[in-house]
Amino acid sequence: MVLRSCWKSRHKNSCGPAPRWIRPALLWLCVTQCVCGIGAVEDSKNVVQKDAEFDVTYNDSVTSQNQTIYAFNHTISRNKTEGVRVTVDVLSRGSDSPILFVVRQKQAVLSFQIPLILRGLYQRKYPYNHVGRTLCQPPTRAASETQYFFVDVSTLSSQGTNYQLRVSRVESFTLQTDKKFSFTASPSQPQYFKYVFPDGVDTVIVKVNSDMTFPCSVMSIQDIQCPVYDLDNNVAFIGMYQTMTKKGAITVQRKDFPSNSFYVVVVVKTEDEACGGPLRFYPLRPDELIDAGNRSKLIDVVVTPAINSEVYVMGMLFCLGIFLSFYLLTLLMTCLENKRMKKREAFQVPDDMSPAETADNGSTLSSEAITDSATSTDNNYGYIGQEPFKRRTIVSHLHHIAIRMERTMDCVGRSRHESLSSVEEDDYDTLDDINSDKNIVRTKKYLCVSDLSRKDKRILSKKYQIYFWNIATIAVFYALPVVQLVITYQTVVNVTGNQDICYYNFLCAHPLGALSAFNNILSNLGYVLLGFLFLLIILKRDIAHNRALFRKDLNALECGIPKHFGLYYAMGTALMMEGLLSACYHVCPNYTNFQFDTSFMYMIAGLCVLKLYQKRHPDINASAYTAYACLAGVIFFSVLGVVFGKGNTVFWIVFSVIHILATMLLSTQLYYMGRWRLDSGILRRIVYIVYTDCIRQCSGPMYIDRMVLLVLGNIINWSLAAFGLIERPNDFASYLLAIAICNLLLYFAFYIIMKLRSGERIQCLALVCILFTAVVWGFALFFFFQGLSTWQKTPAESREHNRDCILLSFFDDHDIWHFLSSIAMFGSFLVLLTMDDDLDTVQRDKILAF
Repeated sequence: MVLRSCWKSRHKNSCGPAPRWIRPALLWLCVTQCVCGIGAVEDSKNVVQKDAEFDVTYNDSVTSQNQTIYAFNHTISRNKTEGVRVTVDVLSRGSDSPILFVVRQKQAVLSFQIPLILRGLYQRKYPYNHVGRTLCQPPTRAASETQYFFVDVSTLSSQGTNYQLRVSRVESFTLQTDKKFSFTASPSQPQYFKYVFPDGVDTVIVKVNSDMTFPCSVMSIQDIQCPVYDLDNNVAFIGMYQTMTKKGAITVQRKDFPSNSFYVVVVVKTEDEACGGPLRFYPLRPDELIDAGNRSKLIDVVVTPAINSEVYVMGMLFCLGIFLSFYLLTLLMTCLENKRMKKREAFQVPDDMSPAETADNGSTLSSEAITDSATSTDNNYGYIGQEPFKRRTIVSHLHHIAIRMERTMDCVGRSRHESLSSVEEDDYDTLDDINSDKNIVRTKKYLCVSDLSRKDKRILSKKYQIYFWNIATIAVFYALPVVQLVITYQTVVNVTGNQDICYYNFLCAHPLGALSAFNNILSNLGYVLLGFLFLLIILKRDIAHNRALFRKDLNALECGIPKHFGLYYAMGTALMMEGLLSACYHVCPNYTNFQFDTSFMYMIAGLCVLKLYQKRHPDINASAYTAYACLAGVIFFSVLGVVFGKGNTVFWIVFSVIHILATMLLSTQLYYMGRWRLDSGILRRIVYIVYTDCIRQCSGPMYIDRMVLLVLGNIINWSLAAFGLIERPNDFASYLLAIAICNLLLYFAFYIIMKLRSGERIQCLALVCILFTAVVWGFALFFFFQGLSTWQKTPAESREHNRDCILLSFFDDHDIWHFLSSIAMFGSFLVLLTMDDDLDTVQRDKILAF
C-alpha cells in the first residue's frame, strides 16, 4: 500500500505520461522514498519489551505511538500440567479504538481486544472491559522444558489508555476423579480445565452443577489441541457441547480422545434465551453497545467414572430374565391346562362310545338348544312387555335362527382349508327381509349375544382378520422410515456434538456403540417379547377353537362369547410395534419425533375398546378400514397439536368442537346399535323425537343401561374438551392419549359392572389378572410421572429434571416405567382374553349384550 501511494504521489502532478526511457528511473526513485518512509514510521513508534513475572499486576498505558511486549517464561513437565491465565482490565473508558492483546506461544497464538464485543440475538452488542483467558498448553515430549511466551499490547488510539495486566498460574488446572471443583465464570472470563483418564477407566461422566438458574451457560468437551474454543460465539465449533442452567452432564469415552485426556470448557452466554430465560427489550440502534450487567456464575464440576461392562451385562440379563420368566410361567400354565382338559375329555366321552353316537348326541343337543333358544326368546318377549304385534315376528325370527344353525353345522363340517375369498360380509345383508329382521332384532329392549352374532362365522373371521393384516402393513410402512430417521438423528448428534438435539436423562444415559442412551432402548424389549408371547397365546387358543369346531363341539358352536381372534392378533402386533417405535424414539427423543412413541399407544387403546365392544356385538363392530381411518385421524391431530397447538387458540377451538361432535356421533351409533342414518332428514327426526318424547309426553330412555354409559362418557369427554380449551396443555400428545385411556377405562368399568349385574361371574384366573394388572399400572404411572426430561421446555431446562440411575446403576425411572407398563399392557390383554371364560358353557341366547 505504501508503494502504491508513493507511485500515485509521484504521478499526481505530472503533465502527462513520462517518456518510456525515464520510467525505470522514476520507479527506482519511488521505491527508495517508500522504503525510507517505512523506516521513518517504525522509528517513530516506540516498542518496549519487558521481562515479566507471574502473579504480578502490571499497570501501564498504551497509545498508537508505543507498543509494550511482556516476556514470560515457565517450566513445564510431561507429568504435570499447569494452566496459565491472562487477566486484563481496562481502566480508561471512552476510547475510540480498542486495545489489542496478542499472546504468542510456541505452538499457538491467542488474541483478543478490549473492550471485548460479544454478540447476541439480532446482532446485539455487549462490551466487556474485564477479560480473563486461559492459555492453551501444547503437550511436550521432554520430561521438563522451559517455554517462553509474549504478550503484545498495542492500539491505534492516539490517546493514552490505562490497563492492568496479570498473568498467573492455575494450580488446579487438572481435574481429579470424584473430586468437586468450584470456580466462577462469565461471558468474558470463560474457564476450562483438563482431565486425564485414569488407568482402568474407559468412560466417565462430566457433571456440572450450579445453584443459579441464570445466566445461561454452555459446557463443552474438547480434545487437547490449540486453539481452545472458549467464547460464546465459537464454543460450538468443535467437540461435544450442551446448554445448561443448573445441571449439565456429558458422558465421555476414552476411545473418542486419542490423547486419553480432554478439556472441560465452561462458557457463560451473553443472553439467556437459549435456556428459556427472558430476552430483555432494548432500543435497537445501529452499533449501540448494551450493558449486560453482572453475568458471573458460580459453578461446580466433578468427573465420575461411568459403569463398566459388567453392569451392562447385568442390565441385559436382568431385562431378559424378567420377560423370559413370563414365557416359563405361560408354558407351565399351558401344561397344567392341557392336563386338565385331557382329564375332562376322558370323563365326558367314554371309551366305548362310537364317533357316530357322539355325533348323534351332538345333533340332538343342538336341536334341543334351538328349542331352548326359542323358548327363551319367547319368554324374553313376554317379560319385556313388548307390543303384541312384535310377537308375530317370533316365528320368522326362529325360522332364520334354524336356517342359520343348519348353515353353521354344514360349514363346520367342511374342510378348514377352504378358501374364504368368495365369502363376503354383505352376502346376507342385501335382502329386504333380512334388513327388516335386523331392525326388529337390534331394537329390542334386552339384547342377547345370539341376536348380534347371526352372521356366518367365516364372514366375521375374514372381517376381523383384516385388522391383523392391515396393522402389519401399517407397521412395515411406518417403521422403515422411522428407523432411517432416528439413525440420521443419532449420526447428526455424533458428528456435530450438539447435545441439545436429544432430550436424554444425561445423568443416566449409558452409551453403546453409536447409541447415546442404550439403557432407554433396551428397556423397551419387554413390549416386543410380551407382545410376541401374547400372539403365541392367541395362536394356541385359535388352534384349540378350530379343533373344537372341526369335531363339532357344542360349546364352541353355540355357547360362550363368539371367538374371533383377528383383533387379538392386531393387539399383540401393536404391542410389539410400540416397543420397536418407543426404542426408535429413545434413540434421540425430542418433540419432532414424539409421535413415534405415541402412535401405537393410540392404536392399542382403540383396539382394546373395539375388542371389548366386539365381545357381545360381533355383527355390528366397526370394520378394520373404518377403525384405522379414525385412528389415522387421531394421529393426524396429534401431530398438528404438537406442531401448532402450543398457545394457538384457533387450533384448540377447532379441536374441541371436533372432539364434542365425534363424541355425540359415537354416542348415537352406540345407543341405536347402528340403526340410524346421517342424512338430510336427521334434523327433522331429532325435532320429532324431542317433541314426542319430551314435550308431548315425558318418557324415559328405552335403553337405560346404554344411556347411563353414554351420559357418563359425554360428561367426561365434554369436561376434557373444556379443560383443553381453557388450560391448553403444552403436551398435546399426552393429552390426546389421556382422552383415549379415560374412555377405555370408562367402558371397561361399565363392562365389568354390567357383567356382575347380569349374574355372571369372573373366574379366578381373570380376577388374578385384573388385580395384578391394576397394581402394576399403579406403580407404572408413579414412575411415568417422575418426569426425567421434557421436550416442552428448552434442553437446558429439561436437564434440570435429570436424575441418577436407581436400578442396578443402569436403569432410571423411565426405564422402570417401560418395564412395568409393558407388563401392565400384557396383563390388560390377558384380562380381555379371559374375563368371559365363565361363559364358555352358557348358551348365547342367555348372555346379555350390553
